[in-house]
Amino acid sequence: QVQLVESGGGLVQAGGSLRLSCAASGRTFSIVAMGWFRQAPGKEREFVAAIRWSGRNTYYTDSVKGRFTISGDNAKNTVYLQMNSLKPEDTAVYYCAADQDDTRSYTRAYGYDYWGQGTQVTVSS
Repeated sequence: QVQLVESGGGLVQAGGSLRLSCAASGRTFSIVAMGWFRQAPGKEREFVAAIRWSGRNTYYTDSVKGRFTISGDNAKNTVYLQMNSLKPEDTAVYYCAADQDDTRSYTRAYGYDYWGQGTQVTVSS
């Protein structure tokens, strides 16, 4: 089992920045990739970004390219999401996820085996 705990969410004005963190514990050696998803009220959960633990390949949804950066620290078993130039439409609950089966379906929720509890990000206009 892998446990994931997100932190770093909050309220920020449009144009501001936040950095989300996701700390993994448990069978962390089994993690192949980690991702961030978000879910706004009344909407489906959507992919934001992902990173492979080896090789550090990264993947982003188009709406965050150039504004968000995903990174990882193997020693700390932690993945980060640096969010810059935030917009009101970025408002959502952000979830961290871990893949241990190497499904390589980074942009799909079914590609992940473990999920965090989520952290709220609110961007005011």
